[in-house]
Amino acid sequence: MSNNHVLTQYFQAATEGDLESLKQQLKQNIDINATNRQGRTAIVLASLNKHYALVEYLAAAGADINLQDETCFNPFLLGCLTNDLNLIRIMVKAGADLTRLTRFGGVGITPASEKGYVEVVRELLETTTINVNHTNFVGWTPLLEAIVLNDGGVRQQQIVKLLLEHGANPGMTDKYGKTPLQLAKEKGYSEIADLLIAAGA
Repeated sequence: MSNNHVLTQYFQAATEGDLESLKQQLKQNIDINATNRQGRTAIVLASLNKHYALVEYLAAAGADINLQDETCFNPFLLGCLTNDLNLIRIMVKAGADLTRLTRFGGVGITPASEKGYVEVVRELLETTTINVNHTNFVGWTPLLEAIVLNDGGVRQQQIVKLLLEHGANPGMTDKYGKTPLQLAKEKGYSEIADLLIAAGA
């Protein structure tokens, strides 16, 4: 059987969550971190499809959980981007590198804050050392993203409160020098403005 054929079966097993087939492919001495045309490893494919048992197996078998594909996805960042708390917990337990960046230069808590994933943000703040004040490529912290890129609704208010409670700096400005409080007021997000003022903004 050619190596290419074995790899095809390996990626298919990862995508479909077929653990027994995947184990058989690994016995063929293939690279556990081999990548497909999108630069995706088997553990990324399994993560995309929520095959948690297979993800845990690959991590325990020595897969590099931090490798990123052509769009900067790896299992931990995928969990943060897709509101997948199970995947995040597996990756944190496996020692995921929390400093890896999305294609926009954010860490995992950045897109989670933007998208309103309250439980993911809480999990990251309460159980990891992720940088709550990380600034991405466009000059935004998770706090700024939570305000600027969503609707100011209840979930965003909860996220802003969580970020502030866990050390988010309400004085860090965007690249134009605007503070979170200024931006919240501009958008008419009075509840978020009140939270920022209470935090010393």
